[in-house]
Amino acid sequence: MSENSLVTGSFVAADYAVFALMLLVSAAVGVYYVWVDRGQASLGDFLMGGRKLTALPVSLSLTASFMSAITVLSNPAEVYRYGASIGFYGLSYVMTMVITSEIFLPVFYRLAITSTYEYLELRFSRATRLLGTMLFIVQTILYTGIVIYAPALALNQVTGMDLWGAVISTGVVCTFYCTMGGLRAVVWTDVFQLGVMLAGFLSVIIRSVIVQGGVLPVISDSQQGGRLNFWDFDTNPLRRHTFWTITIGGTFVWVSIYGINQAQVQRYISCKSITHARLSLYINLLGLCAILLCSVFAGMCLFSVYKKCDPWTAGLVSAPDQLMPYLVMDILGDYPGLPGLFVAAAYSGSLSTVSSSINALAAVTVEDLIKPYTNMSERRLSWISKGLSLLYGVLCIGMAALASLMGGILQAAISIFGIIGGPLLGVFTLGVLCPFANSKGALSGLVSGLVVSLWVGIGAQIYPPPPEMSRPLPLTTEGCNFTATDSLNWTSTALPTQPASITISTTPAQHMDGRPLLADSWYSLSYLYFSPIGTIIAVSVGLLVSLLTGGWKLKVEPRLTLMKEDTTLYHLFKYFKDRATRRTGEFDLTRDREEKTGSTNPAFCDVELDLTKGSVPT
Repeated sequence: MSENSLVTGSFVAADYAVFALMLLVSAAVGVYYVWVDRGQASLGDFLMGGRKLTALPVSLSLTASFMSAITVLSNPAEVYRYGASIGFYGLSYVMTMVITSEIFLPVFYRLAITSTYEYLELRFSRATRLLGTMLFIVQTILYTGIVIYAPALALNQVTGMDLWGAVISTGVVCTFYCTMGGLRAVVWTDVFQLGVMLAGFLSVIIRSVIVQGGVLPVISDSQQGGRLNFWDFDTNPLRRHTFWTITIGGTFVWVSIYGINQAQVQRYISCKSITHARLSLYINLLGLCAILLCSVFAGMCLFSVYKKCDPWTAGLVSAPDQLMPYLVMDILGDYPGLPGLFVAAAYSGSLSTVSSSINALAAVTVEDLIKPYTNMSERRLSWISKGLSLLYGVLCIGMAALASLMGGILQAAISIFGIIGGPLLGVFTLGVLCPFANSKGALSGLVSGLVVSLWVGIGAQIYPPPPEMSRPLPLTTEGCNFTATDSLNWTSTALPTQPASITISTTPAQHMDGRPLLADSWYSLSYLYFSPIGTIIAVSVGLLVSLLTGGWKLKVEPRLTLMKEDTTLYHLFKYFKDRATRRTGEFDLTRDREEKTGSTNPAFCDVELDLTKGSVPT
């Protein structure tokens, strides 16, 4: 890495043009749908796109929704510091799509509900529905704050643009097209933004590969630096990332997002048929894997470029999440427009997630907190949902201020989904799969799951796990060839003498003595296990309380639980069984018709015998 490459880059006119174009196209989609839908002011059109969407745009929107700036900025930094084991998320994505498509989608689609929490009232009670709705609102506003803050941080680092100016402009553009165009605007801007995200990733990857002299040197550097640490099958639940924590913990986290999260369910329920809804999930799987692959390889490129001079340890950036923007300015600074494309990619990830969240928040508030208690016209409710989109946009911008205090953004985001999403997943699982679960069981399961996951989550934030469990990989500055680091420091923070842990913490030596007994066991659990803990506690307590309070006498409407006819497996089994029956039937008829027909198809055989009996007298 050359000395002059360490000088802070800044945007040129072409970069601002690329970035502004992305914002303009996003806003224009909202305006377009206002004009198209000017004669239809129904709530269903605004919140559900009139339930006429097809598989392809919905699948791309599903991919974009939770592939946010966190993916663009944090995944590569994660690979740089901890290795490429997060590639195993690919397995958890596959399991997630199968579970969602087979268990949750058929029930929600059949009920044609707008808010997923409506299901909790139909299946259990209004109290369960209200608690579920409130938890979802808290979880989404917290998460959205992180998502708005992340790209603003990138933008601040790359361009020197005012951090809070960037935060507010993200929120304003997003709130604008959500409030104006509803779900259809959200879906189509997501499709566009997904394309921008992939283009941004590819520009960095292609240039890194050229700089390093090909794909093989990048892979070789990652191998030698210990970054290709895929085969870690340690079953210790305290280890931060292993094969097991990522595949099992990751599956629980992603099922709580795809299976029951309003932002995702709202999309596939808005498809025009259940086949389109199922198809949208599986096409989305390809998109998720493509972006995961890009982000992991971008992390390998990041390590390959800085293997001898780590900008973080050298104090050129103040947090790992700033490494990607730093790389962009380093290797793409001489190509006007490309740094703008990367920042537009980070921003696109943010806009797509925030818009999905705002739309989902408006939907649950109208459906769960306003509609059941008032008697308003569709038109009035449609206007209220637009007002709510505006209100939630403002709230999410406010939350970004809190996100600036939350440490590593990837871990913070997944922790929020684990702590709140886990118990919610447990309650929905009780409802869909356990016909004898009753409302007492559901409420007590939800509350106890939440208490336990909050306990472990907050404990982990106060007493972070020791470094031997998170195992950050070594980084070096011995190849750096600059002297005046102070003048080159981007961030005006003091130079770190050593990389700090990704969570907000003091150094281990300071708090080892005063750590409580649970700190090195319970609180040191991998953050990916917060979700399974919440789910398992909610289901176990829910089943126990249901059985003790007479749940086994409960008669539940079949449409509220999973029926065997809902699963693809049942239809495949039926199809092959029919084929086999037909084939054996044909075979028997040719060989020995009189002996075999009775056992192959009794109904057909009886009719045939009746006809022969009836024909004798005539």
